Amino acid sequence: MGEVFYITTPIYYVNDVPHIGTAYTTLAADVIARYHRLKGREVFFLTGTDEHGQKVAQAAAERHESPQAWADEMVSHFKENWELLNISNDDFIRTTQNRHTQVAQLFIERLKESDDVYLGAYEGWYCVHDESFLLSSQLKEGACPDCNRPVEWVKEENYFFRLSKYADAVLKHIEENPEFVQPESRRNEVVSFIRSGLADQSISRTSFTWGIPLPFDARHVMYVWFDALLNYISAIDFGSDSKRFESVWPADWHLVGKEILRFHAVIWPAMLMAAGLPLPKRIFAHGWLTVEGQKMSKSLGNVVRPRDLVDEFGVDAYRYYFMREFSFGVDGNFSRRTMLRRYNAELANDLGNLESRVLTMVHKYRGGTAPEPGVPDREEDTLAERSEALYRSLDSRLADLSFNEALTEVWEFVHAVNRYVDVSAPWALAKDETKAPELDRVLYNSLEGLRQIALFIAPFMPGTAEKIYERLGLEAISGSRLPDSGTWGGLPPGSSTTRAEALFPRMAEGEAEGS
Repeated sequence: MGEVFYITTPIYYVNDVPHIGTAYTTLAADVIARYHRLKGREVFFLTGTDEHGQKVAQAAAERHESPQAWADEMVSHFKENWELLNISNDDFIRTTQNRHTQVAQLFIERLKESDDVYLGAYEGWYCVHDESFLLSSQLKEGACPDCNRPVEWVKEENYFFRLSKYADAVLKHIEENPEFVQPESRRNEVVSFIRSGLADQSISRTSFTWGIPLPFDARHVMYVWFDALLNYISAIDFGSDSKRFESVWPADWHLVGKEILRFHAVIWPAMLMAAGLPLPKRIFAHGWLTVEGQKMSKSLGNVVRPRDLVDEFGVDAYRYYFMREFSFGVDGNFSRRTMLRRYNAELANDLGNLESRVLTMVHKYRGGTAPEPGVPDREEDTLAERSEALYRSLDSRLADLSFNEALTEVWEFVHAVNRYVDVSAPWALAKDETKAPELDRVLYNSLEGLRQIALFIAPFMPGTAEKIYERLGLEAISGSRLPDSGTWGGLPPGSSTTRAEALFPRMAEGEAEGS
């Protein structure tokens, strides 16, 4: 089962347009999906939107729209943002789609038949904003502990899922598979939560109608979280195409924000166990992003949208910064000043300058044609060895979702190629005609260094990698494969190179808005 590499983002709630925090998860998933495609694997990368629940119904009513019209409008913002950020998702699931409704109804029917769903009554506190039921002990000064909004006392007939029945099995799975919930700090929180005791979970509502009707009781609609979790199997034809489902499931990675980890690491595994389905391989809860040291909020007016930054810095600089600046498993603080600093130092100077001067020298000394490589010297052997080590290291770094460490090592290689050019000094070799073979060797290996860099950065900065490949006279990088080990010397001699505008034009310190 699961021959396809399957990675998911959470499906995003349609109460607001995407911001840099929403985009953070999606971008991380995209980098991993692109890396595995570059390694030659078949990939299925899923994202989408969560469109049911009381909060959506209320937001639509406030605007005098139907919930479906409101959801349609909000979904367009998500799709536009993912296109803007060059996200390569293979599918976009919506919980209002018929394919999802059918799977959700089939799944809950199965759980009802196995007596894992029963009718009961719920009485207690409820947070509409987070669509969550709360105990009195969980309230913070009488309000929701997560969003600080007022809670409501609700009393209604609900169907319940026998979550308590699966508590021991879920705990055993987590303890026997330490990689199942990551990072370790979050796994410890989940284990502690399960050990404190799990109550059966309410999975239906009768106080509103915006949701998927229960197939066995039309008075009830599914609780939004129960419905939402099923997107991971509804998008891959659970219940209708067993061959496809079994070739993709279980998911290799569920990437989620830390605030929804309990749903994914406790309730979701229990639901799957109840249905007799394999569990996902790994769930990773990343940290939150603050802005200039403060939590993003509309009231503070500090919500940063991806388009704001893409308009200033470009899409690949955006992708680079968010993958380089933060450690994926902990909270991070976004700052325009640090983004500008990285842009100028690492993208404009380190990478942009290298690409520009190498191609300029090849045009000046060899008419734009890649020369013969010649016999490698100690400097070339060192570069090839560093490249080989980086191929191996990238695998382990990205297997751990250590994006920033992966890019740190790629940039050490960028520095190494820059040093190679400085030490070899082709401009000095060009002054002595007897050193023409040596000049050929240095120019060739400088170009090969650029080719290797393009491959390494392709998952992170696909547009920039493609430009470098085009300028080296190579076919589309999307058709290339990252080998299991380095193959120095892959640039065909005789390739016709071209010069073009700067990859990353330097920005003045005061040029970036808000810097």
